[in-house]
Amino acid sequence: MKIWIATGGTGGHVFPALSVVNELVKLGHSVIISADSRVKKMITNEKNKKAKAVFIWASGVGAKKRIQQIFALFKIAVSSVFLILLFGIIRPRKLVAFGGYASVPAIFAAHVWKIPTFLHEQNAAIGRANKFALRWVKTLMTSFPTVSGISPNTNVVYTGLPVRDDFLSFAKTPLKHDMKIFVTGGSLGAQILDDIVPMAIVKLKNKKVFITHQTRPENVAKLQRFYSENKIHANVLSFVHDMANTIVNADIIIGRSGASTVIELETIGRPAILVPLNINPDQAANAESFAKNGGGFAIAQNKFSAKWLTATLDDLFDNPARLDKMAEKSYVENTAVKKIIETILK
Repeated sequence: MKIWIATGGTGGHVFPALSVVNELVKLGHSVIISADSRVKKMITNEKNKKAKAVFIWASGVGAKKRIQQIFALFKIAVSSVFLILLFGIIRPRKLVAFGGYASVPAIFAAHVWKIPTFLHEQNAAIGRANKFALRWVKTLMTSFPTVSGISPNTNVVYTGLPVRDDFLSFAKTPLKHDMKIFVTGGSLGAQILDDIVPMAIVKLKNKKVFITHQTRPENVAKLQRFYSENKIHANVLSFVHDMANTIVNADIIIGRSGASTVIELETIGRPAILVPLNINPDQAANAESFAKNGGGFAIAQNKFSAKWLTATLDDLFDNPARLDKMAEKSYVENTAVKKIIETILK
């Protein structure tokens, strides 16, 4: 079967899409993937070269000046016309979209040609691009069991979010209880974590902790110096090359709550303190979903303080059985690739 995969302009959209692409190719399907040209390197670096790739002109509309919003909409319109013409030639049988503004042109083109369309929503609250495109979609697949902002008439299938194989291989690995903490602010870092976490760590009752702290490049030297001066064992870096291994070696993670981060924690089974980006309702919904299962804490940025964090970490490290219970409750079996493929091939 000829299947078109459409994805957005960030790694959070692209990597789950590639997991599905690779499995469809293994099953013998003809696959074409379209994406924003900003992620061309991510897609062309993929080991499996059997899927064809098409790169389009698209960018986000929100949080921009008026003239930039108009230009972004113009790019989406141009790409929609291009894909309508291309779909007329290629005639894919199904379309699977993984969200973001770069998915909208493909979804609209599929609507014009009456191609069954499946859309995946990463977050526990539907994003603007997906909400706009939902009118042309047959089935919405979700990363979380419940997603806010969706009409009750929407055909929803809970599939989970695909992750890389290295995360799956670490599923349900027991905690080591060696007081390792992993701090991650995502690809751009998080200033509030850089401000609060070090101040909390130096006040812990037991200083024999080891911190892996991922931050933005300009903050690396400053944070490393602070930890060193306060005799805290730490590895401060701007990029984590082996995220799965870093998570599995931590007793607790402190970080933002992007969908991929939360699902990776659930796939392995690790307790976490999640501090959602305060301007992002998607992250707040993801953190609440994680905390509701008992895997950790979701704390608003304006309530996240060094005093609270010190008290919380002291309590957790004094009660290893509680940490084990949180790890157990955070675990969610990840069979997302299988469920997504079953859904679209029905």
